[in-house]
Amino acid sequence: MKRSNRLIVLTQYFLENPHTHTQLPYFVDLCNTTKSSISEDLDIIHDVFEQQGIGYLHRTTGASGGVRFIPKNTEGKNEKFIQGLCEILKDPDRILPGGYLYMSDLLGDPKTVREIGRIFASSFASLEIDAVVTVATKGIPLAYAVASFLNVPVVIARRDPQVTEGSSVSINYVSGSSRKIQTMVLAKRSLKEGSKVCIIDDFMKAGGTITGIMNLLAEFDAEVKAIGVFAEADDEEEERKVTNYTSLIKISHVDPEEKKMEIIPGNYR
Repeated sequence: MKRSNRLIVLTQYFLENPHTHTQLPYFVDLCNTTKSSISEDLDIIHDVFEQQGIGYLHRTTGASGGVRFIPKNTEGKNEKFIQGLCEILKDPDRILPGGYLYMSDLLGDPKTVREIGRIFASSFASLEIDAVVTVATKGIPLAYAVASFLNVPVVIARRDPQVTEGSSVSINYVSGSSRKIQTMVLAKRSLKEGSKVCIIDDFMKAGGTITGIMNLLAEFDAEVKAIGVFAEADDEEEERKVTNYTSLIKISHVDPEEKKMEIIPGNYR
């Protein structure tokens, strides 16, 4: 196989299989070439990935040595994308009763959701995540986007048990926004005991839902390595229950009557 063809084949493989450790003999057979040629190809791909702000190739040596692609956005790309989201969300017509913001159009756009997933995955790339956990709301598309870049499964906690999921574990928790006691359920087969997970949610006010997920995950002895929130509401009247998290957008000073608000980048840096 010619080098130009090999570079296309290898690049496609890495983009479709992030965080997958692959030994060099696999690529030698795939491209019908030599190990030295593959090594040179990997150097080229690594350099281009870094130059374009796509990520990098992490290579290991030894008997079990190989290579894996780590998606990684540059700070410049992140800032440009998030500033663009802030400008879109500043439209006063997006303000909903209760201080919420209409975001369904963004969370329904595959290109936007994919880029959000890439940013979170870049932030969590070094944490050795085993699964992405979310609750059955609008955060599901975001969870799948993050999981696709981390190359791990998605686990969904639900409000009610599902017959098709078998036996489950349930807890009661207090919703941070409504102060109501709600139930959260997770199938026993959905998550291995002791897993390292990241939690993804679309919107956080006081953090009651995320706290509920964390309490539920404790029943599985899971370790929460990271929490990613697309948008957080900076509400001084409510005590934030979650402190260690990554947010992309912060919404504050929302006045539904005056149709005014402030939209700024979150703490993702």
